[in-house]
Amino acid sequence: MRTPLPCVALIGILMSWSATACTTPAETTAPAPEGMPEVAGPGSRPAPTASWLFDGRALGDFEPTVFGGEGEVTVEEGRLLLDFGNPLTGVTWAGAELPRDEYRIELVARRVEGTDFFCGLTFPVREGHATLVVGGWGGATTGVSCLDGLDASQNETTKYLYFETGVDHAVVVEVADGRVRCTVGEEQICDVEIAAHDWEVRPEVELSKPLGVCSFATRASLGPIRLTLVGAAPGGD
Repeated sequence: MRTPLPCVALIGILMSWSATACTTPAETTAPAPEGMPEVAGPGSRPAPTASWLFDGRALGDFEPTVFGGEGEVTVEEGRLLLDFGNPLTGVTWAGAELPRDEYRIELVARRVEGTDFFCGLTFPVREGHATLVVGGWGGATTGVSCLDGLDASQNETTKYLYFETGVDHAVVVEVADGRVRCTVGEEQICDVEIAAHDWEVRPEVELSKPLGVCSFATRASLGPIRLTLVGAAPGGD
Protein backbone atom coordinates (compact mmCIF):
# COMPACT_ATOMS: atom_id res chain seq x y z
CA MET A 1 0.00 0.00 0.00
CA ARG A 2 1.49 3.34 -0.99
CA THR A 3 1.73 6.14 1.55
CA PRO A 4 0.97 9.67 0.30
CA LEU A 5 3.86 12.00 0.97
CA PRO A 6 3.27 15.47 2.46
CA CYS A 7 4.62 18.47 0.56
CA VAL A 8 7.12 20.55 2.53
CA ALA A 9 7.94 23.74 0.59
CA LEU A 10 6.71 27.10 1.85
CA ILE A 11 3.70 28.71 0.19
CA GLY A 12 4.66 31.83 -1.83
CA ILE A 13 2.75 34.96 -2.69
CA LEU A 14 0.01 34.28 -5.22
CA MET A 15 -1.18 36.31 -8.16
CA SER A 16 -4.49 38.12 -7.65
CA TRP A 17 -7.61 37.50 -9.73
CA SER A 18 -7.46 38.85 -13.26
CA ALA A 19 -9.74 41.80 -14.03
CA THR A 20 -11.08 39.82 -16.97
CA ALA A 21 -12.09 36.80 -14.92
CA CYS A 22 -15.75 35.87 -14.50
CA THR A 23 -17.49 36.30 -11.16
CA THR A 24 -14.91 35.33 -8.52
CA PRO A 25 -14.16 35.69 -4.81
CA ALA A 26 -12.86 39.03 -3.60
CA GLU A 27 -9.35 39.87 -4.73
CA THR A 28 -6.59 38.98 -2.30
CA THR A 29 -2.80 39.14 -2.60
CA ALA A 30 -1.84 38.19 0.98
CA PRO A 31 0.36 35.11 1.30
CA ALA A 32 -0.61 32.23 3.55
CA PRO A 33 1.17 32.01 6.91
CA GLU A 34 4.81 31.01 6.79
CA GLY A 35 5.47 27.35 7.29
CA MET A 36 2.41 26.09 5.42
CA PRO A 37 3.23 23.31 2.94
CA GLU A 38 2.99 24.19 -0.74
CA VAL A 39 0.53 22.25 -2.87
CA ALA A 40 0.91 21.76 -6.59
CA GLY A 41 -1.51 20.74 -9.30
CA PRO A 42 -1.22 17.53 -11.31
CA GLY A 43 -0.36 19.38 -14.54
CA SER A 44 2.52 21.64 -15.52
CA ARG A 45 0.54 24.57 -16.93
CA PRO A 46 1.11 27.98 -15.34
CA ALA A 47 -1.49 29.39 -12.97
CA PRO A 48 -2.67 32.65 -14.58
CA THR A 49 -5.10 33.69 -11.82
CA ALA A 50 -5.41 32.47 -8.26
CA SER A 51 -7.07 33.44 -5.00
CA TRP A 52 -7.20 32.29 -1.40
CA LEU A 53 -10.65 31.00 -0.45
CA PHE A 54 -9.38 30.41 3.08
CA ASP A 55 -6.24 32.40 3.86
CA GLY A 56 -5.40 30.89 7.24
CA ARG A 57 -6.48 34.02 9.11
CA ALA A 58 -10.28 33.94 9.19
CA LEU A 59 -13.18 31.96 7.73
CA GLY A 60 -13.86 34.75 5.25
CA ASP A 61 -16.69 33.66 2.98
CA PHE A 62 -16.87 30.18 4.44
CA GLU A 63 -19.58 29.46 6.99
CA PRO A 64 -19.86 26.53 9.40
CA THR A 65 -22.18 23.96 7.85
CA VAL A 66 -25.29 23.21 9.88
CA PHE A 67 -25.41 19.46 9.39
CA GLY A 68 -27.01 18.82 12.78
CA GLY A 69 -24.67 17.30 15.34
CA GLU A 70 -21.71 19.23 13.95
CA GLY A 71 -18.69 20.03 16.11
CA GLU A 72 -17.00 23.38 16.60
CA VAL A 73 -15.22 25.14 13.73
CA THR A 74 -12.31 27.42 14.65
CA VAL A 75 -9.30 29.10 13.03
CA GLU A 76 -6.08 28.76 15.01
CA GLU A 77 -2.45 29.36 14.04
CA GLY A 78 -3.23 29.50 10.34
CA ARG A 79 -5.33 26.34 10.29
CA LEU A 80 -9.02 25.59 9.93
CA LEU A 81 -9.91 23.16 12.72
CA LEU A 82 -12.94 20.87 12.44
CA ASP A 83 -13.81 19.24 15.75
CA PHE A 84 -15.52 15.87 16.11
CA GLY A 85 -19.00 15.84 14.63
CA ASN A 86 -21.91 13.46 15.08
CA PRO A 87 -21.02 12.60 12.45
CA LEU A 88 -20.09 15.61 10.26
CA THR A 89 -18.36 18.94 10.87
CA GLY A 90 -17.50 21.31 8.04
CA VAL A 91 -17.66 24.65 6.27
CA THR A 92 -19.46 25.73 3.09
CA TRP A 93 -18.64 28.55 0.69
CA ALA A 94 -21.16 31.42 0.94
CA GLY A 95 -19.33 34.03 -1.13
CA ALA A 96 -19.31 35.01 -4.78
CA GLU A 97 -20.16 32.49 -7.47
CA LEU A 98 -17.30 30.14 -8.21
CA PRO A 99 -16.19 28.68 -11.55
CA ARG A 100 -17.67 25.30 -12.45
CA ASP A 101 -15.02 24.28 -14.96
CA GLU A 102 -11.37 25.04 -15.83
CA TYR A 103 -10.19 25.50 -12.26
CA ARG A 104 -8.03 23.86 -9.60
CA ILE A 105 -8.48 23.70 -5.81
CA GLU A 106 -5.52 23.02 -3.53
CA LEU A 107 -5.22 22.60 0.23
CA VAL A 108 -3.42 20.58 2.87
CA ALA A 109 -5.24 18.40 5.39
CA ARG A 110 -4.35 16.22 8.34
CA ARG A 111 -6.19 13.84 10.62
CA VAL A 112 -5.70 15.07 14.19
CA GLU A 113 -7.75 12.39 15.91
CA GLY A 114 -10.27 9.79 14.82
CA THR A 115 -10.50 6.99 12.29
CA ASP A 116 -12.63 8.25 9.41
CA PHE A 117 -12.31 10.84 6.66
CA PHE A 118 -10.55 14.08 7.56
CA CYS A 119 -11.19 15.78 4.22
CA GLY A 120 -14.43 15.52 2.31
CA LEU A 121 -13.98 18.19 -0.35
CA THR A 122 -17.18 18.93 -2.29
CA PHE A 123 -16.70 20.84 -5.54
CA PRO A 124 -18.58 21.82 -8.74
CA VAL A 125 -18.27 19.73 -11.90
CA ARG A 126 -20.03 21.72 -14.61
CA GLU A 127 -23.77 21.23 -13.93
CA GLY A 128 -23.09 18.69 -11.16
CA HIS A 129 -21.00 18.27 -8.03
CA ALA A 130 -18.73 15.65 -6.50
CA THR A 131 -16.87 15.00 -3.25
CA LEU A 132 -13.29 13.84 -2.89
CA VAL A 133 -13.27 11.66 0.23
CA VAL A 134 -9.86 11.23 1.89
CA GLY A 135 -9.48 8.43 4.43
CA GLY A 136 -13.08 7.28 4.87
CA TRP A 137 -14.77 3.98 5.71
CA GLY A 138 -12.47 3.17 8.62
CA GLY A 139 -9.59 5.43 7.68
CA ALA A 140 -8.12 4.29 4.35
CA THR A 141 -10.76 4.50 1.60
CA THR A 142 -10.14 7.40 -0.76
CA GLY A 143 -12.05 8.29 -3.91
CA VAL A 144 -14.69 10.46 -5.53
CA SER A 145 -18.42 10.38 -4.67
CA CYS A 146 -20.54 9.96 -6.64
CA LEU A 147 -19.91 8.67 -10.15
CA ASP A 148 -23.11 7.40 -11.74
CA GLY A 149 -24.63 6.99 -8.28
CA LEU A 150 -21.67 5.00 -6.90
CA ASP A 151 -19.83 6.49 -3.93
CA ALA A 152 -16.10 6.66 -3.20
CA SER A 153 -16.03 3.08 -1.87
CA GLN A 154 -17.68 1.57 -4.95
CA ASN A 155 -16.42 3.12 -8.18
CA GLU A 156 -13.36 3.22 -10.42
CA THR A 157 -11.68 5.93 -8.32
CA THR A 158 -11.58 3.84 -5.12
CA LYS A 159 -8.15 3.52 -3.50
CA TYR A 160 -6.98 2.35 -0.08
CA LEU A 161 -4.23 4.52 1.39
CA TYR A 162 -2.53 4.87 4.75
CA PHE A 163 -2.77 8.32 6.37
CA GLU A 164 -0.59 8.86 9.41
CA THR A 165 -2.29 10.88 12.15
CA GLY A 166 -0.80 14.35 12.58
CA VAL A 167 0.79 14.45 9.11
CA ASP A 168 -0.20 16.92 6.37
CA HIS A 169 -1.29 15.59 3.00
CA ALA A 170 -1.55 17.81 -0.07
CA VAL A 171 -4.98 17.58 -1.72
CA VAL A 172 -5.54 18.76 -5.28
CA VAL A 173 -8.72 18.72 -7.36
CA GLU A 174 -8.64 19.92 -10.97
CA VAL A 175 -11.71 20.23 -13.19
CA ALA A 176 -10.34 21.11 -16.61
CA ASP A 177 -9.85 19.91 -20.18
CA GLY A 178 -13.02 17.84 -19.92
CA ARG A 179 -11.69 15.77 -17.02
CA VAL A 180 -11.66 15.59 -13.22
CA ARG A 181 -8.19 14.90 -11.83
CA CYS A 182 -7.57 14.42 -8.11
CA THR A 183 -4.34 13.75 -6.23
CA VAL A 184 -3.53 13.23 -2.56
CA GLY A 185 0.15 13.59 -1.82
CA GLU A 186 1.90 11.85 -4.74
CA GLU A 187 -0.99 9.43 -5.31
CA GLN A 188 -3.28 10.08 -8.27
CA ILE A 189 -6.81 9.23 -7.19
CA CYS A 190 -8.53 9.76 -10.51
CA ASP A 191 -8.28 11.12 -14.03
CA VAL A 192 -11.86 10.75 -15.24
CA GLU A 193 -13.73 12.07 -18.28
CA ILE A 194 -16.52 14.42 -17.18
CA ALA A 195 -18.91 13.68 -20.05
CA ALA A 196 -18.75 9.92 -19.44
CA HIS A 197 -20.36 10.12 -15.99
CA ASP A 198 -23.16 11.63 -13.95
CA TRP A 199 -21.79 13.71 -11.08
CA GLU A 200 -23.55 14.20 -7.74
CA VAL A 201 -22.91 13.97 -4.02
CA ARG A 202 -24.21 11.72 -1.29
CA PRO A 203 -27.26 13.13 0.55
CA GLU A 204 -25.23 13.58 3.75
CA VAL A 205 -23.11 16.32 2.17
CA GLU A 206 -25.75 18.17 0.13
CA LEU A 207 -25.22 21.15 2.44
CA SER A 208 -21.56 21.33 1.36
CA LYS A 209 -22.56 22.49 -2.13
CA PRO A 210 -21.40 24.41 -4.10
CA LEU A 211 -18.03 24.12 -2.37
CA GLY A 212 -17.26 22.85 1.09
CA VAL A 213 -15.03 20.65 3.17
CA CYS A 214 -15.99 18.43 6.06
CA SER A 215 -14.79 15.60 8.30
CA PHE A 216 -16.64 12.52 9.55
CA ALA A 217 -16.48 11.70 13.29
CA THR A 218 -12.89 12.89 13.10
CA ARG A 219 -10.97 15.95 14.29
CA ALA A 220 -9.30 17.53 11.25
CA SER A 221 -6.89 20.38 10.53
CA LEU A 222 -6.83 22.10 7.13
CA GLY A 223 -4.34 24.53 5.67
CA PRO A 224 -5.18 27.52 3.44
CA ILE A 225 -7.43 26.74 0.47
CA ARG A 226 -6.46 28.13 -2.92
CA LEU A 227 -8.52 28.26 -6.12
CA THR A 228 -6.80 28.80 -9.46
CA LEU A 229 -8.32 29.42 -12.87
CA VAL A 230 -6.32 27.21 -15.22
CA GLY A 231 -7.95 28.10 -18.54
CA ALA A 232 -9.16 25.79 -21.27
CA ALA A 233 -6.36 23.89 -22.93
CA PRO A 234 -6.38 23.37 -26.71
CA GLY A 235 -8.41 20.31 -27.60
CA GLY A 236 -10.45 20.26 -24.36
CA ASP A 237 -14.14 19.40 -24.76
